[in-house]
Amino acid sequence: MMGQIEWGRISAHNFILAAIMDKQFGTGLMWFRRDLRTDDNTALFAALKQCRQVHCVFIFDSEILDLLPRADRRVEFIRECLVDLDADLCKLAGLPGAGLIVQHGIASKNIVALAKTLHAEVVFAAHDYEPAAQARDAKVLGALAAAGIAMHTFKDQVVFEGREVLTKTGTPYGVFTPYKNAWLAKVDESHLQSHDAAPHASALAARPKAMQGGVPTLKEIGFEPTNLKDLKIPAGSSGGKKLFAEFFERMDQYHETRDFPAVKGPSYLGVHLRFGTVSIRKLAGTALARTLQGSQGAAVWLSELIWRDFYFAILANFPRVATGAFKPEYDAIKWEHGKHAKELFAAWCEGRTGYPLVDAAMAQINQTGYMHNRLRMVAGSFLVKDLGIDWRWGEKYFAEKLNDFDLSANNGGWQWVASSGCDAQPYFRIFNPISQSEKFDSQGKFIRRYLPQLAKLPTDDLHAPWLASPMALLAASVELGKNYPLPVVAHDAARALTLQRYAVVKKAV
Repeated sequence: MMGQIEWGRISAHNFILAAIMDKQFGTGLMWFRRDLRTDDNTALFAALKQCRQVHCVFIFDSEILDLLPRADRRVEFIRECLVDLDADLCKLAGLPGAGLIVQHGIASKNIVALAKTLHAEVVFAAHDYEPAAQARDAKVLGALAAAGIAMHTFKDQVVFEGREVLTKTGTPYGVFTPYKNAWLAKVDESHLQSHDAAPHASALAARPKAMQGGVPTLKEIGFEPTNLKDLKIPAGSSGGKKLFAEFFERMDQYHETRDFPAVKGPSYLGVHLRFGTVSIRKLAGTALARTLQGSQGAAVWLSELIWRDFYFAILANFPRVATGAFKPEYDAIKWEHGKHAKELFAAWCEGRTGYPLVDAAMAQINQTGYMHNRLRMVAGSFLVKDLGIDWRWGEKYFAEKLNDFDLSANNGGWQWVASSGCDAQPYFRIFNPISQSEKFDSQGKFIRRYLPQLAKLPTDDLHAPWLASPMALLAASVELGKNYPLPVVAHDAARALTLQRYAVVKKAV
């Protein structure tokens, strides 16, 4: 019996040894970027499976951070996510000294230097699709190659990327609905397969003693705290899982609740998708399964996830959208300019347009870094088609403010409201901010939350205060032009000007 036990131990030891020796690389470096989780992480899975030992790193890239204000919710959110990731790596490794190496510097230089220091034979990372990130990765790839170090990257942010979903003639889709139909026809279990790192976790290596400092504080990387904790946005993989579990309980009603900003309808997972603290494969897989079971809410939410893939594909296949219109003829539009345009833009940014739903939406993004999706359409349409401001101004402002800013989705959304993007709808679709307010915030709960100076107005007057009677305004302590602005434009007149402005597009078609 004893001999059998010893033999079993020797066999297990030999099996593990054989598995280790069979690995392709000795030392690998896992570079976390927009995939801040251990759960179903394709690059981490590959690194652990292919290397005898793996070190993990995240670099606070000074080339990005130096462009940001010193108090930025996204930086604070990332830092909290790294604390969570570090704990998960330590738990997964079960090894003293294991965890995340965190550096602050120029990523394209630091990653090469670190790979050399650790004697890594290969660097693993997830694909990153934005132009600046691709330029960085090309630089890293070249520098690593010069040092005799390989770089392997993997799809992780999306279900389908680049040219994986094409028309029957082999060209990229430029309209969403046919793309969605092709996406649904193509997807199968292999595309949604999860990658479990746990069976390979023994490859996680202890950090060198000089690199065991842990996750730096905000102050150590030159930043200040924001109101992130007051907003109670759960960070990290644990936070993403918590939010998704909570959303799953109301997913079936998503199609009924998603358009009402005062209702808890959205998943609120945008920032987690942005930084990869949740797996898109698990989200899409769950939504698809519920859809097949007949859930209309899950089907609509799945469409939103497919929109995300679609915009990634548009950026990849039509890179011109990063700076210009998807439909080039729309670049001929003459937008408002000069001092007056800047004043109108400032009023929009600061929530001083005189249209309560628009102003409440801008207060939301300014105070929280989040804006409800319906309001992104309303506020965006108002800027472009009521104020006549170039959509790129709004795109840039959202890029500065949104916690979940993603170039492809932000660009796609702004081009959608400007009618210059991938949209079958005509250019004369112009949102009426009053009717949108009456329809989607009919009781005024959202407006009252973000514009407390209007809280006492009767609901019938809340959507267009300038039409309220003097007595109603007096009773509600609202002084138009003083504690709440008069409208900066008249919607009907602005709509007429927009149709004239867009006439150049009609002539070009």
